[in-house]
Amino acid sequence: MVARAVRVGKLFPAISLAVCGVLVGALASGCGEAMRNAREPTGAYTVEVAGARFPAKQAIARDTRLALVVRNAGARTIPNVAVTLDSLNYASAYPHLAANKRPVWVVNTGPGVVSVRPVETEQINPPGGGETAYVNTWALGALAPGASRTFVWLLTPVKAGVHTVRYAVAAGLDGKARARLAAGGAATGKLVVAVAPTPPPTHVNPETGQIASGPNPVPVAPQPAVP
Repeated sequence: MVARAVRVGKLFPAISLAVCGVLVGALASGCGEAMRNAREPTGAYTVEVAGARFPAKQAIARDTRLALVVRNAGARTIPNVAVTLDSLNYASAYPHLAANKRPVWVVNTGPGVVSVRPVETEQINPPGGGETAYVNTWALGALAPGASRTFVWLLTPVKAGVHTVRYAVAAGLDGKARARLAAGGAATGKLVVAVAPTPPPTHVNPETGQIASGPNPVPVAPQPAVP
């Protein structure tokens, strides 16, 4: 497989570069990109982060929920309201890793409605409908003046310690539509979270069969020793 890939790479570079040069001159965009941001309006849009909820105390391997409420505080419709989350991952210094990026939180489901599948199947942790081509960015479409949109992430912390999650709101995905606060600053913020190294004790309620917080109030009878 490696040898075949190398041969293919040697067959086409000159032709590909020549064709790319023609396309760049004709479209004034870039090879393989047809001005994808041509329809995005240029300008600043006033937004407000009306709510940011993320438990300040969490425990490793215990599912949690991050929610951001973004409101259009301006007079124009936001083309495509989006949120970028930073610090869901960290760079590991462990030697000889193929990739040094490791999760602090695992994203189980992102913002947006989970699409209904046309055939019966099973999927673990289906993505939300707000996923974009950017790894840490989710978008939920146009937002009318005065309207709000709630971004919800279902996460599982997997690294103990004190962590800071930074977020930034955007008015579009291509950089032409910018989100600003009413005071003129960037629509950004941060949330500080302490993740405990061990999950809190839980038990199964014998009456309901549901998982409840705290240690088991009913003592477990000792099992007889195996002869």
